[in-house]
Amino acid sequence: MKQVKAFGTHAPSEDLVELEITRRTVGELDVEIEIMYCGVCHSDLHTARNDWGGSEYPVVPGHEIVGKVISVGSKVSKVTVGDYAAVGCMVDSCRTCPSCEQDLEQYCQNGFTGTYNGKDKHLGGRTFGGYSQSVVVDEHFVLTLPENLDLAGAAPLLCAGITTWSPLRHWNVKEGSKVAVVGLGGLGHMAIKLAKGLGADVSLFSRSLRKEEDAKQLGVDHFVLSTDEEQMQAVKHQYDVIIDTVPYEHDLNPYLHTLSVNGTLVLVGYIGNMESMMHSGRIIGGRRAVAGSLIGGIAETQEMLDFCGTHNITSDIEVIQMQEINEAYERMLKSDVKYRFVIDMQSMKG
Repeated sequence: MKQVKAFGTHAPSEDLVELEITRRTVGELDVEIEIMYCGVCHSDLHTARNDWGGSEYPVVPGHEIVGKVISVGSKVSKVTVGDYAAVGCMVDSCRTCPSCEQDLEQYCQNGFTGTYNGKDKHLGGRTFGGYSQSVVVDEHFVLTLPENLDLAGAAPLLCAGITTWSPLRHWNVKEGSKVAVVGLGGLGHMAIKLAKGLGADVSLFSRSLRKEEDAKQLGVDHFVLSTDEEQMQAVKHQYDVIIDTVPYEHDLNPYLHTLSVNGTLVLVGYIGNMESMMHSGRIIGGRRAVAGSLIGGIAETQEMLDFCGTHNITSDIEVIQMQEINEAYERMLKSDVKYRFVIDMQSMKG
């Protein structure tokens, strides 16, 4: 076993501070990665503060991990020492259930192991995430990075990227598809970039005119002010797929009218109880669907990374030092970032 520096919290009401954690000895199928960059996700904050319940302390967040391979087990074939590699939201699953056998580890029927606050099958207790100097992961859950991608900008692809890529692929978005995105944040800006990369005609729904210029810079074809009834009427029956990235309770009814026949509104933000958020008539009347989507499996995540390499797609980021994480959390709550914080983990050295 190995002791490494990390940043985490001992209680939901406390700031994140430097602490020491234990990483397991590299086994024959394990890969040890020196972490260079780690993206900051809203899930990190929610888990650190136990907003969803179930957090066990200490919590060391971080599941958008990019780094360099520094050690591999004797049976590892996917990567070699010196390669750049990545780790996303999962570090294990049962591998045997129907979901896992279909490369859908994110829907493991026995529960996947989260990169942090998951049940650690090796050391007991809970898993620790990427706010740390290094991580040891089974090679099945290690991803390879296209050489042309900026490493820091690639980190958020491991969560924000795959969370939006998976529904775009599942609902067969392609050249000529009409896609709308609800919300322009870490997830929303990635949904726009990936949908455009797939050749779709892309709109952004927003409640704020201030987002229009930013949306156009990201490549959206149409900006729709969702509080303007005339604009909403003008896009009735337009969209094949709507990716709703808003992570809090909101009315879905206005968007249902904008779906085409057979269109689907996909929720990727956790909004809790959906009572009174939609009217069934608006679904039945156009054979429309409201669906949900989690992250993606390992094969699909690798597909997304390769696609991003081909199209040179990365996240728009602000790089911070590890010691700035508590300030970053407060700014993130105010949506004061375009569009994702990424920690330079070299700041952990010394």
